[in-house]
Amino acid sequence: MSDTDAVLFEIAAPHVALVTINRPDKHNAINGAVAAGLDEAVRRIEDDVEIRAAILTSTGDRTFSAGADLAEIAAGRGRDLLRPGSGFAGFVQAQRIKPWIAAVRGAALGGGLELCLACDMIVAAEEARFGLPEVKRGIFAGAGGILRLPRLIPRAAAFEMIATGEPIDAARAQALGLVNRVVAQPGVIAEALALAGAIAGNAPLAVQQSLRVARAAAGDEDALWALNKDAGGIVFRSQDSREGPKAFVEKRAPVWTGR
Repeated sequence: MSDTDAVLFEIAAPHVALVTINRPDKHNAINGAVAAGLDEAVRRIEDDVEIRAAILTSTGDRTFSAGADLAEIAAGRGRDLLRPGSGFAGFVQAQRIKPWIAAVRGAALGGGLELCLACDMIVAAEEARFGLPEVKRGIFAGAGGILRLPRLIPRAAAFEMIATGEPIDAARAQALGLVNRVVAQPGVIAEALALAGAIAGNAPLAVQQSLRVARAAAGDEDALWALNKDAGGIVFRSQDSREGPKAFVEKRAPVWTGR
């Protein structure tokens, strides 16, 4: 799928595609190659009438994805993490009619959780964790985390996760309705394949159009993305947005100014 194999693609079962982020040495962080690979995978799946469901996972069992690769951003390649029309990672704003399942082993934090939130369902390992730690770094979960999380779990729980930046475990995520199924880590892919197989066994047009309406029932995201862009701009122009990452790298407590 890409010249660096940063994203792997296979037909893992009849009518089911398995898409794997393959940067385990970088905690499966998103760089330009991953964004290009995911963007291409979405297009391929949408165009192939034989594919009825897709699974998004990653290599290794410690980190589903650490989100944006900060080294790429520091090197001035931050724009490579975005794709026209599909946004961060070539995925979070991609127009998709087919169902996607996130198969999560390890931590899905920041942009990693935002990839999960862009999927329709989540299968998680017992050890998985989910969180949006951006406020701890003085930055903003602008790839859909802030706007999607309160639409998927109870308001109070979402606000706590967003404002504290603290992660929750898989059991808590399932209790809140964020995760569909929790299984022992070795069985995550098999469980995701079983769920995808149950979907793929149904009439594909009926599934696609049913999900189209179900997604719309949650409300129009266009206005929320506009608000998200405005709020993110305010945060990322602030002094605190520079202080947070600097303090993290220097392994010290940040000194916030509120400016």
